[in-house]
Amino acid sequence: MLDYVIIGGAQAGLSMAYHLKMMGKDFKVIDGGSEIGASWLDRWDSLTLFTPTEYNHLPGLKFEAPKGHYPSKVEVAEYFKKYVEKFEIEVQLNTLVTSVCKKENGFIVSYENGEIEAKNIIVATGPFHIPYTPPCHTKLSESVQQMHSNFYQKVEQLQDGDSLVVGGGDSGYQILDEISKDKSRTVYFSGDTNVKSLPQVFLGKTLWWWLTLIGFLNFTKYSWIGKKIQSITQPVIGTDVKEILSRENVISVGRTKDALNTEFIFEKEKVSTIKNVVWATGYRPNFKWIEGVELDIDGYPKNFRGVSNMENLFFIGLPWMHTRGSATLGGVSKDAEYLANIIKEK
Repeated sequence: MLDYVIIGGAQAGLSMAYHLKMMGKDFKVIDGGSEIGASWLDRWDSLTLFTPTEYNHLPGLKFEAPKGHYPSKVEVAEYFKKYVEKFEIEVQLNTLVTSVCKKENGFIVSYENGEIEAKNIIVATGPFHIPYTPPCHTKLSESVQQMHSNFYQKVEQLQDGDSLVVGGGDSGYQILDEISKDKSRTVYFSGDTNVKSLPQVFLGKTLWWWLTLIGFLNFTKYSWIGKKIQSITQPVIGTDVKEILSRENVISVGRTKDALNTEFIFEKEKVSTIKNVVWATGYRPNFKWIEGVELDIDGYPKNFRGVSNMENLFFIGLPWMHTRGSATLGGVSKDAEYLANIIKEK
């Protein structure tokens, strides 16, 4: 029986693995991907971080890249591989967990080809589990190519003809930007057009320099300011929303209300010429594979800074687990350090 099993081998899991390694714990990281960094490599090809290099360090190892550089998904994956190698972290890949069951003396972690016993479990699977698409997607004709942003990688995946991007967050606007650069293609956009956008650089300093200066990233979920930030629509970072929406081949159609065969029904009009849809409509959490876990109204495990209501079960990398940065590459280190101190006291 291991001391700890960490489920998830991206930034949250690796941060905790570093601390367990320093404490001399007997542990293993397990991950459903086929290689280190797979969760990043599966995203679209042009994806880059919103945060520059100097804000992306995991504990114990700097992200080696020029200051002010915004790393690509490949660079992030390579950094993870170097991290695992440097600290000799054991990662068991191709291990998709199907259940975690609490027993009298610990936990049994089950997966397709076996099971692992551990005294403690740290769940580091992140916030993005089940890609969500609106129910109306089932009514569309097979002639309309559909994909969630989780599976979008490049424009070449799309058929010729008009396209639609649904979703007004960072992913939606980045994909809309990429697809609409082809001026011969009409691209419809269904999402919030009033969203604020913030530049990556302002007055010679990066956005994250300013946010760090004013303490924005350190406001906790329990503070008045933290609660206010959580309640408002988050701005799009590093993408010029107004410029994209002003392009002649971009047509904003309001909310997607319904669809049938090849016809889309939007708030502003009906369109029957769309050949491709990218649903940048987010994800839903899935923690039902943890037997007996208590979930909040949003489907996330109830916890205080990663310490759950179930003894010896911990979480890390959840959105707003403590601050705005809890689920980010650069922000997870503080949560990992806090959780490590809790573990030391056990």
